[in-house]
Amino acid sequence: MVIPYNTNHKIISKSLRSKPTEAERCLWKRLKLKHIGYIFHRQKPIGDYIVDFYCPKAKLIIEVDGDYHSSAEMAGNDKVRDKIMQNLGMTVLRFHNSEVLNNTEKVIDTIRQILLASSFDKE
Repeated sequence: MVIPYNTNHKIISKSLRSKPTEAERCLWKRLKLKHIGYIFHRQKPIGDYIVDFYCPKAKLIIEVDGDYHSSAEMAGNDKVRDKIMQNLGMTVLRFHNSEVLNNTEKVIDTIRQILLASSFDKE
């Protein structure tokens, strides 16, 4: 299934892939090349948004949030965005930068549990 997206976001997503945050870089090392059994994409345009990581087989979105996501305005925006993604049949997981950097194994275990609970085959 092809997910529609804002074509203007292709350039932005390419730029974001070239400048990942430390937490995104850390998580990508574990997600790339099917290290946990599924294919993931980085900075994937979906609809009017760009998500940090996306597993198409499981319809799983992983967001790695910095401190700016703690503001009331951003938290509200994130809720709206997550609801839109859920309406597209996707699951959204959010982790704070500090979780990814300081407790990577727990983050990976959480992602694995979600993937194992899905009814999809590995890619």
